[in-house]
Amino acid sequence: MGMASKIALGCGGVVVLILVVLGLAGVGSYNSLNSLNQAVEAQWGQVENVYQRRADLVPNLVETVKGAAAFEKETFMAVTEARAKVGQVSAGKAPSDAASLARFQQAQEGLGSALSRLLVVVEKYPDLKATQNFRDLQAQLEGTENRIAVERMRFNQAAQAFNTKRNSFPTLIVAGFLGDRFRDKAYFKAQAGAETAPKVSFQ
Repeated sequence: MGMASKIALGCGGVVVLILVVLGLAGVGSYNSLNSLNQAVEAQWGQVENVYQRRADLVPNLVETVKGAAAFEKETFMAVTEARAKVGQVSAGKAPSDAASLARFQQAQEGLGSALSRLLVVVEKYPDLKATQNFRDLQAQLEGTENRIAVERMRFNQAAQAFNTKRNSFPTLIVAGFLGDRFRDKAYFKAQAGAETAPKVSFQ
């Protein structure tokens, strides 16, 4: 075997070795992205679960308040309409872009705002506030709101882990070849006005 053949064989071996290493790196990157993507989807399921829990409480809460506050029709309609909008934007899968997540968040904030107005209305009816049924529903709603905050935070953490991996080298190259399958994940943002502490008064 001549010197030229040995050099060609050696170069061919190096090329094969480089291709094997790149192939393994690509497979590893793909598997990591897939695993982190599944974590984001699982956490999105938890986010939707707690938001669904809140939506499920709405009819009982409205019916309970309606019995004592029959003249507050405008408030009841606002809550019912906001709940319907929430049903229209629920995706089942984590939103694929910031605009989709913003629409979801806006609908949920609309329901949260309508529920807040409903609870303000209740302040006019002390007999209603004293009933066990209303107190139970209010406690469930408060617990659900706390869970929503926790699950949103966990979703943002899962999205951050995915985005960090997706945008690191060499995973960034692998993700680029896969197109929209592994796009950056959007984050929940704080509600408008969240930077201002609410005023609390005890009467």
